[in-house]
Amino acid sequence: MPAIPDKLRHHLHHHGHAHVLNWWEHLSEEEQTQLHDQLAALDLEHLAKLFDSRDKASFVPPPEMIKPISVIRIGTNEEKARRLGEEALRAGRVACVLVAGGQGSRLGFEHPKGMFAIGPVSGKTLFQIHAEKVLALAKRFGQPVPLLVMTSDATHDETVDYFDENHRFGLPPGDVSFFRQGTMPALDLATGKLLMETTGRLFVSPNGHGGTLTALNDSGLLEAVAGRGVTQVFYFQVDNPLVKMADPIFLGHHLLANAEASSKVVAKAGPADKMGVFAEIEGRCSIIEYSDLPADLAKQTDEKGQLRLWAGNPAIHLFSVDFLRQITRGEARLPFHVAKKKVPHVSEAGHNVHPEKENALKFEMFIFDALPMAERWTVVESTRREEFAPVKNATGVDSPETAKQAISDLAAAWLTRAGVQVPLNSEGAVTVGLEISPLFALDAEELATKVKHGTVITRPTYFG
Repeated sequence: MPAIPDKLRHHLHHHGHAHVLNWWEHLSEEEQTQLHDQLAALDLEHLAKLFDSRDKASFVPPPEMIKPISVIRIGTNEEKARRLGEEALRAGRVACVLVAGGQGSRLGFEHPKGMFAIGPVSGKTLFQIHAEKVLALAKRFGQPVPLLVMTSDATHDETVDYFDENHRFGLPPGDVSFFRQGTMPALDLATGKLLMETTGRLFVSPNGHGGTLTALNDSGLLEAVAGRGVTQVFYFQVDNPLVKMADPIFLGHHLLANAEASSKVVAKAGPADKMGVFAEIEGRCSIIEYSDLPADLAKQTDEKGQLRLWAGNPAIHLFSVDFLRQITRGEARLPFHVAKKKVPHVSEAGHNVHPEKENALKFEMFIFDALPMAERWTVVESTRREEFAPVKNATGVDSPETAKQAISDLAAAWLTRAGVQVPLNSEGAVTVGLEISPLFALDAEELATKVKHGTVITRPTYFG
């Protein structure tokens, strides 16, 4: 590619970005192709609008507008919901989207986070645990459950290779697909000009967890699964090994309400818990980031002394395919949020710049913004013990240690219900590693049919 197309060159010049071609003649053909493809994909008019709105503050509603969300509590109409959810799974109407674009850097693990070993006895990775849950669902209900894995530029190749090397953990080739999260370029804070990571590459970064939904549409996978009869998409994040995959009860509540979007909630551990909180704002389901929630509002309690805004966000959602079509196309697409960041880059003179203060604008979409767009929605209660043990930090809260303990504690609870004795400490936590493969039992009821009542466990045990 010896020359940049005239139309693109003029377009860049018109929008003040001609500097990105300063080194064009010195690039290799491969670098020229890479830069051309990056530039050709840009919507420069949209970037200009985003830059113009850079100082527009994010809307945080006044306290009087923020109301506790209406939640379907555990035990409410569960049998009817379960039957409806199971019918949908038997009809092959459900696909699962696994958000897995991040690396395990905070864990000291320089690979896709999904490759991190978390099984307390088996040493299975997050990817394997999730894939086996999908496979177990497909076997139980006799219909394929497509698994759509969202990657990023940083994790895509390694993730695909990992699934291939492990034969997709038993899932049929046609039931596992991969798509990349979108990216957005960074703009200079003062001028709005595109920043270069190198002389032949724009500085780009992932476009936020909301970008999962637009990437799902843009990749063609949304229509591909719809063509297979899928009407509902279950969304979850790779770092939570306890997630109940396409939980039939959750799915059933979603279908009973003919909801466009549904979410699970777990109780916040306290007012300072760093979880987004669900609230109702102007009659719509919304999530307020913990950092945006006024401290006095976070501490408010009801007449029983319980937090008024107690419903924390574990990032477990259901969306109808029709709703996803609406919010990922045209003018209705999710909005971008602007953040000021420090971005190292190559200056227009070709010098490496390592800024000491914020010098750039980054742009992200939030999945939170999808929820208020739904006319019909449900929010369903779950518990941390059963469904939320994220792996985020190397040590302390939400670490591999706490997640492994949570996996063991949930297995202990299931085993105890089945009449098996397990060793517990004074706080009720199991003192040996326990793990139940999804392929052995997806839930406590299935486990009870496979273990002997009165069995005594004294050492680490894996049921697989």
